Amino acid sequence: MPLYEHVFLARQDLSQSQVDALAATATEIVETNGGKVTKTETWGLKSLAYKIKRNRKAHFVLLNIDAPGGVIAELERQTQINEDVIRYMSVRVDEHEAGPSVQMRKNDRERTRRREREEA
Repeated sequence: MPLYEHVFLARQDLSQSQVDALAATATEIVETNGGKVTKTETWGLKSLAYKIKRNRKAHFVLLNIDAPGGVIAELERQTQINEDVIRYMSVRVDEHEAGPSVQMRKNDRERTRRREREEA
């Protein structure tokens, strides 16, 4: 089956549990239509380069999906309807990245550097 990466941005005023519920809903949509979510990563609340629908920040979530194209079309349709999601993008990839994504590795590096500065 084709492999996809689906990233969505949720409104800044949502709690982390609400963002997790959005990710669970997306996973449920994929699985009920015959697909499989292999990995879910929550990148946290990040600043946006410009305002989107009056939001300066957003919660970023990545889903690695193994599903046919029709499942992705349904996921995007339902994501578009949801008022809590301000942007989304699905990309077909040749293979999923093993381990944490680049964004998660970047967060780990920043945390390590901050800790080293505090110790010095």
